[in-house]
Amino acid sequence: MAKSYFYRIFAPIMKHYHLTYLLLLLIFAVSVSAQNRLPNRVGNLTGTNNRDQFGNQIDPSTLPDNLEDSTNTEIQSLPPKLFMWRLSETLGDRYIVPADTASLNFQNSNLVDGLKGHYNYLGNLGSPRLSRLYFERRDKWNNLFINSLDSYLVRPEEFNFTNSNVPYTNLTYYKAGDKLTGEERFKSYFSVNANKRMAFGFNIDYLYGRGSYANQATSFFNAGLFASYIGERYQMQAIYNSYFMKMNENGGIADDQYITHPENMAEGKKQYEPSNIPVKLEQTANRNHVSYLYFTHRYRLGFNKETLDIKETQTPEGETRADTTRTYDFVPVTSFIHTFQMERVNHKFRAANEPSDYYPHAYLNPKSSLDSTLAFSIKNVVGVALLEGFNKYAKAGLTAYLSHKASHYDLMNVDTTTQMVRQRYTENELYVGGELSKRQGNLLHYNVNGEVGVAGIAGGQFKVKADLDLNLRLWRDTINLYARGTFSNTLPAFYMRHYHSNHFSWDHDNMDKELRTRIEGELNIKRWGTNLKVGVENVKSYTYFGSDAYPTQYGGNIQVMSATLSQNFRLGIFHLDNEVTWQKSSEQAILPLPDLSLYHNLYLISKLAKKVLTLQLGADVRYFTAYKAPAYMPATMQFHLQSENDQIDIGGFPVVNVYANLHLKRTRIFVLMSHVNAGMGKSNYFLTPHHPINQRQLKFGLSWNFYD
Repeated sequence: MAKSYFYRIFAPIMKHYHLTYLLLLLIFAVSVSAQNRLPNRVGNLTGTNNRDQFGNQIDPSTLPDNLEDSTNTEIQSLPPKLFMWRLSETLGDRYIVPADTASLNFQNSNLVDGLKGHYNYLGNLGSPRLSRLYFERRDKWNNLFINSLDSYLVRPEEFNFTNSNVPYTNLTYYKAGDKLTGEERFKSYFSVNANKRMAFGFNIDYLYGRGSYANQATSFFNAGLFASYIGERYQMQAIYNSYFMKMNENGGIADDQYITHPENMAEGKKQYEPSNIPVKLEQTANRNHVSYLYFTHRYRLGFNKETLDIKETQTPEGETRADTTRTYDFVPVTSFIHTFQMERVNHKFRAANEPSDYYPHAYLNPKSSLDSTLAFSIKNVVGVALLEGFNKYAKAGLTAYLSHKASHYDLMNVDTTTQMVRQRYTENELYVGGELSKRQGNLLHYNVNGEVGVAGIAGGQFKVKADLDLNLRLWRDTINLYARGTFSNTLPAFYMRHYHSNHFSWDHDNMDKELRTRIEGELNIKRWGTNLKVGVENVKSYTYFGSDAYPTQYGGNIQVMSATLSQNFRLGIFHLDNEVTWQKSSEQAILPLPDLSLYHNLYLISKLAKKVLTLQLGADVRYFTAYKAPAYMPATMQFHLQSENDQIDIGGFPVVNVYANLHLKRTRIFVLMSHVNAGMGKSNYFLTPHHPINQRQLKFGLSWNFYD
């Protein structure tokens, strides 16, 4: 039994043994090298603030280098300092983000339904998900098969780069349930500086969700390498990520009454265990292999600014002497930017012994499916930027750029006489874009980015996005005001227009462009624990998956309004965090949304063991009003409108979790009992039609930071 257990855990990893050995060798090599090569300095590093005392963005190239290397000082004696940053995907602009060391609510960090329960999903770790909050939905990938797996895939603009004075490692482990139906996840992140300006490292993310219900197991192995060089003139950041994602599909349980009214399924004599409940599909699975290479670099032109530091000292004879020190600081004026991105997505759907009444069509084989498609793209962006702040008149930065993307897609041929011949579709997109931004200072920041298609399928398309924040001092607090807006006219993604498979095939060459207008506002008062977000969007020619699970468009306009109020209260060691979201869709039959979504978290925080151990102990509840939530189609991995002859309400059922969260120096630990109210009241715990979530389950998590 023990051998079988460890084989199931490590077999997927050993399939990629060459990558594993390479990463282990890299850890050893760079760790030994770093001990001897890193300078004995701390520098101007921070993990909590992205601006210096003058309100300017912190730049690693400006770190002081006034301490010489010392072979007599061990690197372990240095106080660990690090900061992290992210990039804008198109131009590769950097902005500082806090290091992931927060202990509050760590117990929610691996929940598929999100930190505050905003997502519908299929019940198991690794399953697709869809946010119930409309303004949280983002098409992060131009590939419909992996958009629903966004919580496991890290886009270039979501990746954290690190600069530190000592090697930094984070190890995180999650476990839930038993060895037969439970889930496990292991994550690691390693970064080391070769010198002041250059850093590199790797990350690994492996999960295995066995699933409480039959035929829903998942297995993901994700790994990547990254590097950065931040110099005065030349700057570079690069990422390579590869994702192997396997998930079985069960099509949902055969009858909801196994959950809602189990007494009806066996004359009241039997309570069903989840693993014994019949499901609709077996021997059915989706496989996705995703890989991308992202590389952005720039060269900056500027001048050296001379600064004189005059210091007066007294000589032993009582005379005054002036000592003058000259320093030269590089002031960048112009940047030449190049960003390169290559992306490959290989999707496969395999099924055997398929039921005859589950899918609407069978173009190739009514009993089994062997679907596959491949998407490959290369994108280049070149630009020139006039930088902000090189003199007193340069109050904003201005960038102009040219973007070209070439893509090809290989689809199956559903003609039974030539089905072995693949069909290739090729698309080119050429955009001209510009950006106006102000990132320095404390009071006002803004960014306006717009691009217009000039050739290929980009012709007639445009995108404009604007962000603004205003920070006003109010007594001992700061009020933050944010405004965001988008205006776009874009074609639906390729796979919404073309796809061929055994059960679904479509070619929509005449789809209209989606015209979207969105305005959002946000008020944040940190000292009061108050945050208010409001938004409104109008969509013309909204593209969606209909009740037959095929893509279609709504010819008119759809308006969505939303307001979210977060208000946190505190009394001594007791805390109550609250979030209430109201939203309204003008076409509920086309774009269904719950009217209300609630999250409440009651907990206490206390310092123990001479105040080195922080304890968070509490319970939270997630709830949303009933609505016709989208159903899920395994053959396309898409959420779609419910079938007209199978309409059910999802929601109106609270989910309660109880937890203990501990933080000791560099270690975070939690123990969580999820869904403690399972079996109480009305048993209607579905987030997706016919896909119940897990019953009561014990979860555990550990995260450990190493600075050596």
